[in-house]
Amino acid sequence: MLSVLTGSRVAMSAPCGLICTAARRFAQQSPAAAPLCRLLLGSGSSNRRNMSSTKQTDHLERTASNYRQNALYPAQVCGIVTESETVKRLRIAVHPDFSFKAGQWVDFYIPGVEKVGGFSMCSSPGLLQREGVVELAIKYAKHPPAHWVHTVCTVGSRVAMRVGGDFYFDPLPSGPAVDLLLVAGGVGINPLYSILLHTSDLLRLNQSSAGRRFNIGSAHLCYSAKNTEELLFKSSIIEKCGEFPNNFTCNFHVTQQRAGVEPHLQPFVKSGRITAEELQANVDPQRTLCYLCGPPPMIEAVSKTLMDFGLPKDRILFEKWW
Repeated sequence: MLSVLTGSRVAMSAPCGLICTAARRFAQQSPAAAPLCRLLLGSGSSNRRNMSSTKQTDHLERTASNYRQNALYPAQVCGIVTESETVKRLRIAVHPDFSFKAGQWVDFYIPGVEKVGGFSMCSSPGLLQREGVVELAIKYAKHPPAHWVHTVCTVGSRVAMRVGGDFYFDPLPSGPAVDLLLVAGGVGINPLYSILLHTSDLLRLNQSSAGRRFNIGSAHLCYSAKNTEELLFKSSIIEKCGEFPNNFTCNFHVTQQRAGVEPHLQPFVKSGRITAEELQANVDPQRTLCYLCGPPPMIEAVSKTLMDFGLPKDRILFEKWW
């Protein structure tokens, strides 16, 4: 699980309108999904049935205790972008009833592929509202769903998705004041980038609205990867820091950098792992809400460090996908 990057290569693109027969075709190609897809083609009732599967997969087993929406929605790939040598970003047009919270993931059903993928959204709920699309950034792997994305998927490919996850940021207007600390390792950036984009949308609402406001203070991102090539969304993240200099800051940590760092990245790049000093500088036990996503050893070490600094355990939320 897991804005356009400067230098990202658009591999394919197409208009993002859903073809009205998407649900019918998906149901024909994926019998396990047929009952729910037929429901989507019915009278428009909001009643949905839980998705059943004849065989549990790794993703479904890992997340069996997590919240899931009842509805499985047909969707269609309408754009593919190469984010790095190992990561593709899918732009996916979804059913009008599809909804999610920043940080959540989807069960990703592919016709003809038995295993179900689990991928975090890397776009904001605001993009869904504005354009009717969501985005997933998926790293190459031999796991069948990820392998399909990198070797078979094209613009026009039809899939089905169901939203799930208890890891999300969804503040209420006039809610408690909060500062965000976002800590990502590798492709663990996906849900945190969604949260960062959602936060920027809320800050824009604060600027344009004279009514209720979202009490968001600062958001600091600590993002670790092997090298700058593997830092997804880096240019967009820097742009957000420039757009909201009083709210957003970030540090990119690279652990195996061989080549020189590009000049525009140098002010943000640090060599080595995320340090306790950086974490401590961005922790206020009364205001900080921390979201972690990455390899389990990193999450466990960072969680312990944050609790040592006085951050309550219930203010540390994490997603483990490895």
